[in-house]
Amino acid sequence: MKTRKLGPFQVSEIGLGCMNLSHAYGAPVSAEQAERVLLSALDAGVTLFDTAAIYGFTANEKLVGKVLKQHRQKITLASKCGMTGVDVNGDGKLVRIIDGRPDSLRKTCEEALKRLQTDVIDLYYLHRWDKKVPIEDSVGALSDLVRQGKIQTIGLSEVSASNLRKAHAVHPITAVQTEYSLWTRNPEIAVLQACKELGTAFVAFSPVARGFLCGELDLNAFDAKDIRKSMPRFTPENYAANLKLFAPYQKLAQEAGCSPAQLALAWLLHKDTHIIPIPGTTSGPHLRDDMSASNVKLSLDLIEKLDELVNEKTVHGSRYSAQSNSEVDTENFA
Repeated sequence: MKTRKLGPFQVSEIGLGCMNLSHAYGAPVSAEQAERVLLSALDAGVTLFDTAAIYGFTANEKLVGKVLKQHRQKITLASKCGMTGVDVNGDGKLVRIIDGRPDSLRKTCEEALKRLQTDVIDLYYLHRWDKKVPIEDSVGALSDLVRQGKIQTIGLSEVSASNLRKAHAVHPITAVQTEYSLWTRNPEIAVLQACKELGTAFVAFSPVARGFLCGELDLNAFDAKDIRKSMPRFTPENYAANLKLFAPYQKLAQEAGCSPAQLALAWLLHKDTHIIPIPGTTSGPHLRDDMSASNVKLSLDLIEKLDELVNEKTVHGSRYSAQSNSEVDTENFA
């Protein structure tokens, strides 16, 4: 696996988003299957592993900590704070809240270190900007954690270029993580360029478009807790319209001599050298397929065809619901 620069780290140019193993796409896989996927990623040359406190309401951090602790020196470990689960009604049911208050971030970090079974987190993201708290205050708290040796570097997730610059003025921002793929182009408005100017890596989550760019999906088979059920692009009407893009997309994958998922990842890798995609999966074969995208070469002509086929004008539906859109700070197309 080739590498790319992530602040002071050299990491595999494709990382692993660990969320799927515990969260968001239905019932979590078994502990044994999750461990197999994580160890298979290591075998495939992955050195960047990405988790968060909110994934599975801390379950994902615990999983990653348990499985990877003996490999800690081989990997760059990233996690996130600022979005947590709270029992607001006292009934034992956790509700997701965004909380960027300095004291809350410090507390979350202390708890994350224990769950991850490590002395230091290499890259610690503010998972969401808490719009009730100046971003400078939240980043200031994270910079205190750097000085204390509890985290090495700071990242931001789903922020605008303007807030990235405000945060960077307080403390250097090593990475911005935002959804980016052929069918989600919002970072191209401003954040990608701002990252390049500041020397900040751009970590692309959901790089295969939440599975859309892997193959035809059965919407009726989605688990009741699958977050895609609330996403406008996966309503029956919008999905039917979007699916018309897949046959010509699949032909371009055949032209490139790769799988559809590999084509999506290779497109990102060809976009710029400061972009690091982090696909997630619960399947060993899918993992190996994803990581092989590192070897795919795309011609400029094929990249142009991809850009023309799948983009913000040809995709139907917003990437998030109105509620989720209100929680992020990313720029949107008119």
